[in-house]
Amino acid sequence: MSDDYSHSSLFVPASTQDRIQGVLSAAVVLVMYGDYQCSKSADVYRLIKAIRRELHVSFGEDYLCFIFRHFPQIQIHAQAQRAAQAAQAAAAQGQFWQMHDTLFDHQPALGNGYLVEYADRLGLDISQFLQHLSKQMHVDRINEDIEGGIHSKVTTAPALFINGIRYTGRWKTTELMAAIVAASH
Repeated sequence: MSDDYSHSSLFVPASTQDRIQGVLSAAVVLVMYGDYQCSKSADVYRLIKAIRRELHVSFGEDYLCFIFRHFPQIQIHAQAQRAAQAAQAAAAQGQFWQMHDTLFDHQPALGNGYLVEYADRLGLDISQFLQHLSKQMHVDRINEDIEGGIHSKVTTAPALFINGIRYTGRWKTTELMAAIVAASH
């Protein structure tokens, strides 16, 4: 890693505007910039889910706050932007995390027909969901995430920030867990 990245910090602070699991007052706030069509993003998200479960048991639910921000890499992932819009359209119906998990779990299948199928499975109002997608109602929100990421020197997904500082270690459970625990002290 080059030095300019190892010291980059989060440009847009975590806030209630974010998609949050946990509480903002947690000991550790972990922000992930991710892309639903990126297999590495999916792997890192699964890693974080496992770590969250473990830390939850060890330290309680207010220990780690997880935030997901969109960083679709449209130049390499044709369906990433649309998938992000689907997640936001689901969020409008209170189902962001359910759609988020579904998109990562069914990564090879992110075409429009699949997105509608997932929305249907989650019990969403399909006409509202489709209206949000066709009118691109959430593009500004997604672009805000991307711009914030770029200001934080994010060039590719996934990118993690632990308490505002860029994580530059390896994508391994033990290393990421150690970095999270170290940040809480």
